[in-house]
Amino acid sequence: MVTTPRYGGDSLSDLLPSVLGALGVPGESDTVGLGLSGVRRVCVLLVDGLGARQLSAHASAAPTLSSLTERVVTATFPSTTATSLASLGTGRTPGEHGIVGYLTAVPGFDRPMNPLHWRLHGQGPRVDLLAELVPEQFQPRDTVFERAAADGVSVTRIAPSYQRESGLTRAVLRGGDFSASVSAGDLVAETSRALRRGERSLVYSYWSELDLTGHVRGPDSDAWRHELTQVDTIVAGILGELPSDAALIVTADHGMVQIGTRVDIDATPALTADVRMICGEPRARHVFADAGAAATVLDAWRETLGPDHLVVGRDDAVSRGWFGPSVRPEVAACIGDVLALALGDGALIRRGAEPNQSALPGHHGSLTDVEMTVPLLVARS
Repeated sequence: MVTTPRYGGDSLSDLLPSVLGALGVPGESDTVGLGLSGVRRVCVLLVDGLGARQLSAHASAAPTLSSLTERVVTATFPSTTATSLASLGTGRTPGEHGIVGYLTAVPGFDRPMNPLHWRLHGQGPRVDLLAELVPEQFQPRDTVFERAAADGVSVTRIAPSYQRESGLTRAVLRGGDFSASVSAGDLVAETSRALRRGERSLVYSYWSELDLTGHVRGPDSDAWRHELTQVDTIVAGILGELPSDAALIVTADHGMVQIGTRVDIDATPALTADVRMICGEPRARHVFADAGAAATVLDAWRETLGPDHLVVGRDDAVSRGWFGPSVRPEVAACIGDVLALALGDGALIRRGAEPNQSALPGHHGSLTDVEMTVPLLVARS
């Protein structure tokens, strides 16, 4: 089942602009319908990898989360951390902010960029990408956090210290203050402190360990369920410290699939012929063809991968609205000539070029309901 992003009211790109609307920031409106009348302080807790379907399936492991009114929104496409966080932080669709995958093609380079680390992927000359592709120039428009801070809202972003000045943070999550968290308990304490700043406050708190566990152990593992209980403890802790005029919103960037079948692209000649670069991730590949070979590559990938994959051309993907209602020309150039999405439990791996990623039991990125639907849980004091 394909679940396309519901841009315009029910996607991650709409969430923080709606929070700003609830906080009275001029020019912003609550298109999501958060129902935050009278609230002057909001924490958005982003739990990396917390798919709505997985949460429902393991409700007993997360009693606090499961006690909150259930509602879902969609991730953006592809359903991957870099793209979803970019849409959350900018309030814009991938077609506008330009981060269109775990590995993203960027102008002027013959290797893809990994936006999470802001460096080029694969073998080649060492490049200081922070200097060559300055994050604030790559995505120059103001973020949601900058817009909130400009209106006098006390903004705090809470995440591990490596994210403070990362390229992704500088590009799409900049604005306000940054507070490094070192543990689950520290995240609760820092969130509670930040919520009490100023007359109005916006806190963005990020937790990554559920996603890490899902990738390394699999989202169907006992380890994943135990980590979900840890997340539930974090949520209970924040709720226990919530000021009287505050609200907590819990959401995520994507769900995850336990991988069954794997196709090694580099070991399949039909998938490498006339191909100059492969981006994306194992569940959602961007394929860049040699000049004049896009149609040939499209046919070859469709025939080779069969009905368990959705294989479309760039123009088709754009017209379907996967990247948003509009796609800037410079962003369109970063979308593959061919896009190949796994619809079942498959993964399009590259054991030679991506050995570690190819071995992982948990992946995401495609348009399946499990990967695309994320919870939107709102709790008031």
